[in-house]
Amino acid sequence: MVDINSLLKTVVAHKASDLHLVFGSEPQVRIDGRLIPLNLPVLTGKEIQTLCYSLLTDKQKKEFEENYELDFAFSIPNVGRFRANYYKTLGEVAAAFRIIPQEIPSIDDLGQPPIFKDIIKREKGLILVTGPTGSGKSTTLAAMLNEINNVEHKHIITIEDPVEFIHKNKKSLFSHRELGFDTKSFAVALKYALREDPDVILIGEMRDRETIKAALTAAETGHLVFGTLHTNSAPQTINRIIDVFGGDEQPQIRAQLSTSLVAVISQALLPKIEGGRVAVYEILVNNPAIANLIRENKIHQIYSQMQLGQQQTGMQTQTKVLQKLLLQKVIDKETAIKFSNRPEELMNFIKNL
Repeated sequence: MVDINSLLKTVVAHKASDLHLVFGSEPQVRIDGRLIPLNLPVLTGKEIQTLCYSLLTDKQKKEFEENYELDFAFSIPNVGRFRANYYKTLGEVAAAFRIIPQEIPSIDDLGQPPIFKDIIKREKGLILVTGPTGSGKSTTLAAMLNEINNVEHKHIITIEDPVEFIHKNKKSLFSHRELGFDTKSFAVALKYALREDPDVILIGEMRDRETIKAALTAAETGHLVFGTLHTNSAPQTINRIIDVFGGDEQPQIRAQLSTSLVAVISQALLPKIEGGRVAVYEILVNNPAIANLIRENKIHQIYSQMQLGQQQTGMQTQTKVLQKLLLQKVIDKETAIKFSNRPEELMNFIKNL
């Protein structure tokens, strides 16, 4: 039977993003968003358990056997760094591995909009990167922190579950903190982070009310805070944050958000016609007009505001980006409609193509 290190080397060689091990199937990899079986024997549950347990400490084995779920990250020398999730399916061990690039990309490498370099120059405030699982949020955040690391002398604290990209200290100083290993929870880590003299704080996931509240407080008190949410559009992200709180708290949260929000970047990775994938960014940049709409609970009007003077504001709607990619023949119509947040609006454009 193949060992796990050899299997992960194969995955890296295929330039895949993920590896899946599920009993009754050969190992499968995700390449450019599509699952592809490897030409290997079908695995039994026992074989998968042997492969997976070879990477675990006794403490991790105990945690998995008690909870049936386990998230962790690990590195294999000269191969790469990986994020793993172990779970149970029909009583058998299964696993999903995500490949984390060893070389941290730059904003320029990723071809991200120029506004990204502007917003990370802010001394304080909240920058949110949102999108579904596998949309490249971690890579976008890593590129932004890498840019700060290259040009600024900052103390950057990351709180993640698990730690993905490990940054080498260049001009900045990094403190990477992992949930369950270095801290008990995002909210607790955030509370104490304010006493650790940070300039920049990255929160791997804003999961609950306490974490969101602590993030807003940190953003208000002179820190640049990066966070992620699983939302599909910029306006939806604002609603999601506000809706976490009870009705009596919402006016205060709207007021805090209106002053502390810097930007929301909602992204998706779309398959290109010629192979590979392209990142589509919807960008909301806070300004007096947007802040006023947040404060007055007129979130439904934010999209219209985003459409105005996109060249000047640095904002862009997802529809505008999809239109551009269609005209450049980077993506096809079916893909554009499938991933669109506003398919009716896009259809009107497609009819005239």
